[in-house]
Amino acid sequence: MTARLPHNRVSRSADIKSGLDFPVIDTDVHTNDYTPAIEDYVAHYGGSKLVDEFRRANAERSRSDGEGHDWYQQTPEQRQHHRSRRNPWWARVTANTLDVATYHLPELLYERQDEQGSDYSILFPNNVLSPLAAKDDEARRVLQRAVNHYHADLYRKYSDRLTPVAGIPLHTPQEGIEELEFAVNTLGLKVINIAGGVRRPIRAIQEQFSPEDFKNIAKYASYVDFYGLDSEHDYDPFWAKAVELGVPITTHYGSQGWVGRNSISNYMFNHIGHFADASEAFAKALFFGGVTRRFPKLRFGLLEGGADWGARVFTHLVDRWEKRGPEGLKNYDPAALDTELLVRLFEQYGTDLVKPRSLDPQTLVADTLGKRYTADAIQPTPEQQNDFAAAGIESAEDIKSRWVDNFFFGSEADDRTVAHAFNDKANPLGVKINAIYSSDVGHWDVPDLTEALAESWDLVEQQVISEADFKSLVFSNPYKLYTEANADFFKGTAVERKLAKGA
Repeated sequence: MTARLPHNRVSRSADIKSGLDFPVIDTDVHTNDYTPAIEDYVAHYGGSKLVDEFRRANAERSRSDGEGHDWYQQTPEQRQHHRSRRNPWWARVTANTLDVATYHLPELLYERQDEQGSDYSILFPNNVLSPLAAKDDEARRVLQRAVNHYHADLYRKYSDRLTPVAGIPLHTPQEGIEELEFAVNTLGLKVINIAGGVRRPIRAIQEQFSPEDFKNIAKYASYVDFYGLDSEHDYDPFWAKAVELGVPITTHYGSQGWVGRNSISNYMFNHIGHFADASEAFAKALFFGGVTRRFPKLRFGLLEGGADWGARVFTHLVDRWEKRGPEGLKNYDPAALDTELLVRLFEQYGTDLVKPRSLDPQTLVADTLGKRYTADAIQPTPEQQNDFAAAGIESAEDIKSRWVDNFFFGSEADDRTVAHAFNDKANPLGVKINAIYSSDVGHWDVPDLTEALAESWDLVEQQVISEADFKSLVFSNPYKLYTEANADFFKGTAVERKLAKGA
């Protein structure tokens, strides 16, 4: 007996999938861990003390008042006093009990892939990056290995249709390299999930306090290192290792708690757009830091933020290159100003304004444009002027190859803004952005896993996207993300079988 839909009813998604001549690849499925089982793995790695640290790290993911109380335990006065950010509640589906069990039980999830409308799913267990909240470096790394080992063993027998990601900590490049090698070479995992940044202390402030006192203000005196632009570390060895091992890199980085996303009363205020904002910062740091120039074979999946922001940023990059690239900047160079003409025009049209002031050329420049434009002002060097230098941009085509080619943008099934990714009339150079089908089943966004693919097909019937765009969304772009990083990614899977059958 199975837990599928009744034999006389086929899910909308299964019905749509049955009519496709290409596989469906879901790049974002969330699973839940059965706590006693994962804690057994943690105990095997580090005993009861590590289990305690695992529990503490999970609890730390809910912001508290510094005394162990989360938002829901505080009074309105305490929330205002501590500026406690409103965090999620009821983030799991409960009304659909079958789905609750499905997200916990690998065999059931595997059995229901056709109902879901998927041939292959990339899994993001909800504990995959919880070790990042561990108190010290050693605990973080041991916990991460335990969690990755648990997921690798749990899903290994279902690998023709399901693969879990490996969580990789990146507090330092060397830490990332060692955990990446363990996850791939020892555990056999083939996709990684990273946080899009590491929060670090602002040292100029940290140095003013004792270590104990600084703990109380650390979250207010910190910045986010996005591994590329302005990083304290050289992450190139890590990126090189990812290319060597053929590993696609994914992230669900969020910005809740950042300025503008820190409401103490409204979760939706904090939530809407936060994945897109955080992934945008991460991707721009890699682009402007020259990472995608130095490592053109890197492939990044930026999940849960939608795909429209990828098109928007690409458009802005091209627009700003034209205005603020080396050629465009000549329009704003103080040396380009004809000061004699400026004086003459003020003498002819501005006597009421300047009288009885002097019309000395440099004084007039200072009074109109500011002292930064005068002849004796210190100006940025040519290297400092070119924000696109590290990215190696010399044309709009270079921007395409270092933004569009490297980045893939996760779009949830019912997200109508995906149309912007496919709008080759609006996007520069007539390109379509790499939108990838990322159902997000397992989270509150999807009350019924059997509806996800059907909701994406609804966008075709509503003429939001074309049938060709739908194929790119659910197959071609996800396939490209994984196989351009690792040509053998789908070897031995249902995707390979379906493609062979179609050939």
